[in-house]
Amino acid sequence: MKHTIGLRAISNSFNLPETHKMLQKTCREFAEKELQPVAAKIDKEHIYPKEQIKKLGELGLMAITLPEKDGGAALDYLAYAIAMEEISRGCASCGVVMSVNNSLYLGALQKFGSAPLKEKYMKPFVNGDRVGCFALSEPGNGSDAGAASTLAVLDGDSWVLNGTKAWITNGYEADAAVVFATTDKAKKHKGISCFLVPKPIKGLTLGKKEDKLGIKGSSTCNLIFEECRIPKENVIGQLGDGFKIAMTTLDAGRIGIAGQALGIAQAALDCAIHYAAQRQAFGSPILNLQAIQMKLADMELRIESARLLTWKAAMLKDARQNFTKEAALAKLAASEAATFVSHQAIQILGGMGYVSDMPAERHYRDARITEIYEGTSEIQNTSTFEAKSLSTSIDTMW
Repeated sequence: MKHTIGLRAISNSFNLPETHKMLQKTCREFAEKELQPVAAKIDKEHIYPKEQIKKLGELGLMAITLPEKDGGAALDYLAYAIAMEEISRGCASCGVVMSVNNSLYLGALQKFGSAPLKEKYMKPFVNGDRVGCFALSEPGNGSDAGAASTLAVLDGDSWVLNGTKAWITNGYEADAAVVFATTDKAKKHKGISCFLVPKPIKGLTLGKKEDKLGIKGSSTCNLIFEECRIPKENVIGQLGDGFKIAMTTLDAGRIGIAGQALGIAQAALDCAIHYAAQRQAFGSPILNLQAIQMKLADMELRIESARLLTWKAAMLKDARQNFTKEAALAKLAASEAATFVSHQAIQILGGMGYVSDMPAERHYRDARITEIYEGTSEIQNTSTFEAKSLSTSIDTMW
């Protein structure tokens, strides 16, 4: 095991295409130069990293998989997973802003949006000047995405939205939202539709910014709709396609969150190795102690395993094969690896791991949410065994 912080085992990149190796190197250097030095300040002061997000946009990282004609970098999902890991290793808050804009907001518009919606609400969101958000969860539905109580009623040339969306990442900073609302209660999940809601707009107010355990550079809040009118043409896809759009979009988004979790886990491992190489006990660095070596080996094992699952899911998506199960596996493995590795990092650092002078405690706090958002670990466990039948049923029900 290498003892130098920031290095990867050769197995991480030996089989990557040259383009992906270059991207990995670029993202790593950017993270080390631009993100790591400010990550603690962003966390402590709950600062939205506007300047850093703009720079990510200039690098093409806020629209990685969009075609060049739409202003994107025209790369694949493997590239996206790699970039997400490297950026999140530098700052997990930047990682989640990047993930939501790429996977959930732009991803939904790219696949299901009309040409006018793409022109107005996709192209201006690729360079970091603007970001979008994704509003599916509600105070009463959580993991039950088919139980949307937010209603959309057609009134002349407008849709009128009423209801509350919860846990919305980028809620305060976003200039537009992909919103899911029920248009036909009798049809249950087949009666959910998807809408593009610009921000700010009359009838939409924001709830308080949640004071969170981690990922503090990204705002999280409720979106509260009260007689909010949007143009009739702001439907994304067809009426009744909302549940299908949400599930398809979240499948891809889980690859991004897996990448974020890997970045947090790798940062925690880097921190532990660096400290263990410097900390002296019993006459030599604690890195020489077998107990520490065994912890580090177990941490490396879990990261490497989760990374391969993440890359597999990304490559299946790039090959246009079904990847629902693999995305669930990747998100489950990577998020649980992040929690485990960041926990062990604190144990290796001892008291120094428990104070904010070292980044280990931040990685520990940041890791925890990756087991919750974009599908809890329990949902991923279920998806792993039901993915094939679920994807078949979704394909046949429309």
